[in-house]
Amino acid sequence: MNKKIIALAVTAAAFGTQTHAVELYNDNGSTFSIGGHVSVSAKGNSGDVYNSDSKAFESGGTDIIANSPRINFNATQDLGNGFTADAKGEWSLNYLDGGANSFTTRLGYIGVTHETFGRAVAGTQWSPYYDVAGIADMPIAFANDFLYDNHGALGTGRAENMVSYRNDIQLGDNLSIFGGLGWQDNATSGFDSRGQVAVGANFADFMVGYSYNAGDRTNGVIGTKEATSHALSAKYGSYGNGLYVAAVYTMNEYMHGTSNYNTNAVLANDIALKDSDGIEFIAAYAFANSLNLSINYESVESSDKVADGTVYSQMAFQAEYNITPKFVTFAGYQVDLGSDLYEKENDMWNMGVRYYL
Repeated sequence: MNKKIIALAVTAAAFGTQTHAVELYNDNGSTFSIGGHVSVSAKGNSGDVYNSDSKAFESGGTDIIANSPRINFNATQDLGNGFTADAKGEWSLNYLDGGANSFTTRLGYIGVTHETFGRAVAGTQWSPYYDVAGIADMPIAFANDFLYDNHGALGTGRAENMVSYRNDIQLGDNLSIFGGLGWQDNATSGFDSRGQVAVGANFADFMVGYSYNAGDRTNGVIGTKEATSHALSAKYGSYGNGLYVAAVYTMNEYMHGTSNYNTNAVLANDIALKDSDGIEFIAAYAFANSLNLSINYESVESSDKVADGTVYSQMAFQAEYNITPKFVTFAGYQVDLGSDLYEKENDMWNMGVRYYL
């Protein structure tokens, strides 16, 4: 297994702009570190915002938000014979509205890694599907929305109650192939157990990948259906280091719903769309002074007979600048390119700072 892949796996870093951790203990094959980040930003919009609770559009404005802050604890232990065990706990933080529900779980798992035999993980974790489909989910302000539609239960992002296996086989100095398997014992109401597989190849600075994700879900309108997704992706480069280009295309059945995108009385019950396609593309360039400029496009298209057409489409222009390696400023403007399910359009902006622990 590629040593660089092992290092990333053991430190349990998810995709993102940067990863940091402060090592507090390192002795006799055991380590313990704390990481995460906190952010504060102003986020606004040019139109009305859909409220999923009231099923209506409401006047927007400018809000102070936290941009997915989290704190994590990471431990590793040398087991001997080339095996390393690791454990991670990560919690989202709520520090802007009085501390209600201050900590909620994002990740929690135990893993065992071997350079030859690969890596096995049990718990709430980033899924093998996300290894392939998450390569465009990079900027701080606006990124890959369609991956996070019930992602914990569908296993498209952080997958709950998952057992997974991954390996990366080096075939030469610049060529490797990788694969992953995942199985979820779903505890979320309306979702049954799920399985997924991911395969791909790395060649120099290029990567191509494919993943398949399947399992039943029950929806009040459609009944019980098998929700499946095929994800194809490709990328060049490393985000935050010169040129980075990535694209993701997903073909889905009963994976995406409608409730967040319209107020039509027929669709307000959150119908799981029979057929939908997701597209995400990003192009970014990081200059030597750490200024990183990017443009990304995302859309979800449906061919469902009840909700036929564009569910949503949007494009964002973004910038991130590292004042220090741990203190980052960011700004983004997202243009709403329209939907066939509703007429209202809503451009959004977000600007703020992030501090990595």
